[in-house]
Amino acid sequence: MQSTHKVFVSYHHVNDQWDREKFEGIFSTYFGIMITRSVQIGDINPLLPTETIRQKIRDEYLRNSTVTVVLIGKETWKRKHVDWEIGSSIRQTIRSSRSGLLGIFLPDHSDFGRDKYYPYIIPPRLHYNVDCGYAAVYDWSNDPATVGSWIQAAFDRRFKKNPDNSYPSFINNKSGERWYP
Repeated sequence: MQSTHKVFVSYHHVNDQWDREKFEGIFSTYFGIMITRSVQIGDINPLLPTETIRQKIRDEYLRNSTVTVVLIGKETWKRKHVDWEIGSSIRQTIRSSRSGLLGIFLPDHSDFGRDKYYPYIIPPRLHYNVDCGYAAVYDWSNDPATVGSWIQAAFDRRFKKNPDNSYPSFINNKSGERWYP
């Protein structure tokens, strides 16, 4: 039997809300393989100063999580909050242990007409961590045993590999077709 982990789900709030609700509904509510620690729409005032938003995410949501799952949609890589959430979740601090990290391609991600793992259309910080072996990415699955094994593997990698948090933090959301190294 797999352990239940406290999972923070990072995603593009406008584009991928439905997918996040489906993911949490299947794997948290129905199968109970995870306890969700996600920021819900309206939880944090977007008009707060940037540093206050980062601190609230880190201290109120990520602090109690053990694994961060990034739901990768078509524009997820552009979102500053996704970048901040990944960066905060892999940072070891006095108040918070670092989390395991994995990405899951949403079903519509392949509509780009190229390979799903084209590194420049997933969040850069996630890509850096896939490259160094700290994170892994997977295609969407509805199978609780499969997703549970991904979450467990991310949890197990937390202290076997060192994360790469060297990518410069986003100041604003990005635009364009892709990011550039």
